[in-house]
Amino acid sequence: MSDALTLPAETRERAGKGASRALRREGRVPAVIYGGNEEPIKIHLEEKELVRQLMTGQFMNSIVQVEIGGDPVRSIPKDVALHPVSDRPIHVDFLRLSKDAKIEVQIPVVFINEEESPGLKKGGVLNVVRHDLDLICKSDAIPDQIEIDVTGKEVGDSIHISEVTLPDGSESAITDRDYTIATLVAPSALKKSEDEEEAEGEGEEVAADAVEATSQKADEEGGDSQ
Repeated sequence: MSDALTLPAETRERAGKGASRALRREGRVPAVIYGGNEEPIKIHLEEKELVRQLMTGQFMNSIVQVEIGGDPVRSIPKDVALHPVSDRPIHVDFLRLSKDAKIEVQIPVVFINEEESPGLKKGGVLNVVRHDLDLICKSDAIPDQIEIDVTGKEVGDSIHISEVTLPDGSESAITDRDYTIATLVAPSALKKSEDEEEAEGEGEEVAADAVEATSQKADEEGGDSQ
């Protein structure tokens, strides 16, 4: 995993909505650090720095060293509450981490060796069902991404979690099923052509049935006139 992020913070003495609103007016975001068999620590952060780190897209899966009075507290973000209208962060929960702690995180997947997939070479499309994997990892060994090899994959093949080689210290958080991560599907142009051919065939059958019915009706009317 990439190096831990650093986020300066200050402790806050008062809690409650009034105190939190006052902090936000000053450009600060209330937060709390909990877990690790220790008492929770109420803190506040600079909003601009928090937003900058949120914008990286890696914040929720990163180890964050929250520095309180120069003392770092190793943690991972568990929740960031956003304002329903402005989307500004209004509160953050951090989980305190011990060195050997295991945590559940979402790790993005990256597909490799696409040029070695016969199905993709034929124009097939990789339909990604899950862009992230729910994993349980050691807090000091969280991977940046999980690589999935599509070498040899044909149209119609599926990739399941059981096929993925996870890094040491990581395991799937979902254990009750062998879920699908991606499928290799036929190209839309080919599918459209097949659909049109099928529709054309059905149209010809309907037309033939109509001609046969008309002919039969004519024969019946001719018989009645006699």
